[in-house]
Amino acid sequence: MKLKPLADRVVVKMTEAEETTKSGIVLASAAKEQPQIAEIIEVGPGGMVDGNEIKMEVSVGQKVIISKYAGTEVKLGKDEYIIVKQGDILAIVE
Repeated sequence: MKLKPLADRVVVKMTEAEETTKSGIVLASAAKEQPQIAEIIEVGPGGMVDGNEIKMEVSVGQKVIISKYAGTEVKLGKDEYIIVKQGDILAIVE
């Protein structure tokens, strides 16, 4: 099964958080902060959304920073994805 987003939606998969700090301290899973960097898996076609033309500015494979509480979490098999609007993407990580 594959997710195909509609309109200005983007499917992302969160990257794993660091388990060791730069100074070598190993973090317990409860101490880890929710990562905000994700990889784009699929991109919707854009088009007309609420009467406005939306041009998609991101592409598959890019790493992005998303809003902390944005999107809808979806589990497909063993994988977990988040579907967000393009407007919830704050920056592209280069």
